[in-house]
Amino acid sequence: MKCEGFEQASDLADYLENNRIIAHFCGFDIMKPLPSQWTYTRFVRKLDNSALKSIMAELVKKLYGLGIVDASFIGLDSTPVMANTRFNNPKAFAGNKFSKDNPPHSDRDCRLGIHSASNQQSEKRTQFYWGYKNHVLCDCISGLPLFEVTTPANISDSSVAIPLLDAANRVLSVDGCTFIADKGYDAKTIYNHVRERFAGDCVIPLNIRNTKDLRLLRVGVPLCDAGLAMNRDGKDYSGNRTRQKFCCPFKLSKDDSACPCAHERFYNGKKHRGCTKHVTIPDDYRLSIDRRSSAFKKTYALRSECERYNSRFKALCIAVEYSRKLFSCITSQFGSNSFSPMPLTILFAFAHAMASVYH
Repeated sequence: MKCEGFEQASDLADYLENNRIIAHFCGFDIMKPLPSQWTYTRFVRKLDNSALKSIMAELVKKLYGLGIVDASFIGLDSTPVMANTRFNNPKAFAGNKFSKDNPPHSDRDCRLGIHSASNQQSEKRTQFYWGYKNHVLCDCISGLPLFEVTTPANISDSSVAIPLLDAANRVLSVDGCTFIADKGYDAKTIYNHVRERFAGDCVIPLNIRNTKDLRLLRVGVPLCDAGLAMNRDGKDYSGNRTRQKFCCPFKLSKDDSACPCAHERFYNGKKHRGCTKHVTIPDDYRLSIDRRSSAFKKTYALRSECERYNSRFKALCIAVEYSRKLFSCITSQFGSNSFSPMPLTILFAFAHAMASVYH
């Protein structure tokens, strides 16, 4: 099977016109004039998206019955979908083309988003764009998608995870699953929802955010700037978390020369002198995961199936957004546009046909 990956309806019309045998296998009467490109465009515009979603759900259930897909290890990832606007053209000379107050006139539904322009860890480059995000829940064993939703580009990945998992659970049970995602989904609400709602596990790297990298001894005691072990000084329960507080070993000293590094906080003129540091105590599921274990690393490596699917998604030109009318006529249950059920339905139909042949 070969996917031609036509970007325009005119390419499809020309291809079928020059390959009548393929048009015959597609169900057309080759003894009569074939449909024009406007007929194909009009067909896609009037196609009911809910019908495609229901067909896709039925195919997922059939593939599950055949043992092709499974929900034991599921991964979630998103990929940017560029809107068809000149603002996304790097050669376009337009002032404030990435300003929220200046949306493109060709597509009023798209939003301003940002995505990584490089996969290299040592090279952190980001790029702004006008468009959407396609969130796909994949089976990390077979590499086939199980559920998808398209949102505007300004919607964060973590806010989509919980409603998407609930919607996917209505199609295929994800109870007891292992949910795999990148650090963009590192939110406490996602961990708790997967654990409490589905009795599953999460394999998500920790997003350090603004956490300071403390030098710790093996017993978990931090070192001060002078390299001395600090003393425990109670606990802090603010911010819905528990943190162990550590203070300077010369906290109550009256000797101004006691601090080896002459820290500025040691000369604060107060009774309690020196610096303080906090270490978060793992009291929830998110912080209790051992991310340095070999089991975590091997399981997280399965997330590459999500990236492979997104790579195929772009290589086949499925992510091309043809026109505003074509895109906005399709609406998903998340209150945003969704165009992916059509190629996903075709993919599942092919997988089901191949599975039926082998079975």
